[in-house]
Amino acid sequence: QEQLVESGGGSVQAGGSLRLSCAVSGYTYSTYCMGWFRQAPGKEREGVAGWDSVGTTTYADSVKGRFIVSRDNAKNTLDLQMNNLEPEDTAIYYCATSPYTRAPEHLLLRDTYNNWGQGTQVTVSS
Repeated sequence: QEQLVESGGGSVQAGGSLRLSCAVSGYTYSTYCMGWFRQAPGKEREGVAGWDSVGTTTYADSVKGRFIVSRDNAKNTLDLQMNNLEPEDTAIYYCATSPYTRAPEHLLLRDTYNNWGQGTQVTVSS
């Protein structure tokens, strides 16, 4: 199974930026989808951004226009550029993968994915 390791989290003031990276090791499938999720204290884990191997990207309404997801095939990472961060973005961020492609509306659903990283903390202060 693939191993996923997130990095790039940290503390930043509102309006700042962070870039998260999810390093993928082990067997990689030829067709798959990947996603970024987050979980704030006391809240459900929610989808933030999704990507699939045919180039589809999708975003939660709360991050559209601020976050950009991209796949770096040379480094074998899924990256999340987060701009104009808000205190509401504070959470643990997780990446996830699935060996199957899904319709775009499924890329932000937890049940789509069967492999998860350990998460990285993002804290945004006002």
